[in-house]
Amino acid sequence: MRIVVKFGGTSLGNGDRVTRAADSIAEAVRQGHEVAVVASAMGNTTDELLEGIQYDATEEARAEIVSMGERTSVRMLAGALEARGIAARFYEPGLADWPIITDEYGEVDVEETTGRAERLAATLPDTVPVITGFLAQDHDGEITTLGRGGSDTTAVMLGKYVDADEVVIVTDVEGVMTGDPQVVEGARNVGEISVDELRSLSFRGAEVVAPSALSYKNADLAVRVIHYQHDDLLTGGTTIEGEFQNLIDLQEHPLCCITVAGRAIRNSPGILAELSGALGDAGINIEANSSGMDSLTFYVDETDAEESENILHEQVKADETLASVTVEDDIAVVRVTGSDLPNQPGVVKQVTDPLADAHIHLFDVITSASSVSVFVPWEDREQALELIQDVF
Repeated sequence: MRIVVKFGGTSLGNGDRVTRAADSIAEAVRQGHEVAVVASAMGNTTDELLEGIQYDATEEARAEIVSMGERTSVRMLAGALEARGIAARFYEPGLADWPIITDEYGEVDVEETTGRAERLAATLPDTVPVITGFLAQDHDGEITTLGRGGSDTTAVMLGKYVDADEVVIVTDVEGVMTGDPQVVEGARNVGEISVDELRSLSFRGAEVVAPSALSYKNADLAVRVIHYQHDDLLTGGTTIEGEFQNLIDLQEHPLCCITVAGRAIRNSPGILAELSGALGDAGINIEANSSGMDSLTFYVDETDAEESENILHEQVKADETLASVTVEDDIAVVRVTGSDLPNQPGVVKQVTDPLADAHIHLFDVITSASSVSVFVPWEDREQALELIQDVF
């Protein structure tokens, strides 16, 4: 089996942890597996280096300085592997066969990087390459970086381009947990999670795998997260399944928009749960919801419009914080879903500008970690779909 293993800063935080990492790599190699390693800077080295820059440094100078953390890690790990009788070689920007190349905009040059990664893969039967995470190099030889969480991105990207069977992210958590174990009691490991679920959690604060890394995952590439104390690289942790689907989808059935207004809504804990719970108790599915300073809006199937209005009207009558309920029929929703959406500045504007230019009314725009949904009049649905398709 061919695997790419990424060791985070915590998992290389001191000499004992470097030893532990080297032992786990050596064991996998001795079992006959091909292993490529991606190493983050040890411990908090990157943050300490950044804090030490107390002057107006250029981006090139900052990248050079910050790179020293990863450069040290790969030398430490490669040396530890050699001491165990495992042929290893470290890779860093500046070497002729460094694999990750970016263009003049700082974006990964896929064609060049793919070719270099294939040449790296050819060395795997005989050598363990130990590669600096987070770092890249442009066509002029200048060091660039892959952004926050860039070591995860390095690992999954290389896993894809060297045709690995699995990418293993070694970190300081027991895989993906049901909740933050430092905050909630009884948090447990989630054995499997979809890439879409994890992407949403990652963009909302879960520090497990960097969202930018997940965009490189395809259906054939397994990704797994394990704790650095687990030692066995081939088992345990949380498996991340699937791949992102890039879709522009028009919902087939019309929706209705039900808005509940109330001056004190924003100061009423639990009001959203009460209203959505009342619809749920009646078996009515909520397609989407949004909120304003003094209102809550629910989108449901148009066939449920009358029943939903009556249910929410009863809630309005029973709760003095609520003032009124109103319904708008014949609404369509166009959803744009894609792994790269969060990395595209101005993506919401890209979706809405063509609609505004065509004088198509927008009822709502609702975003998530990897999607943008626009709600438009039903009669304008086909035109809205075509305009958005033209953009993407």
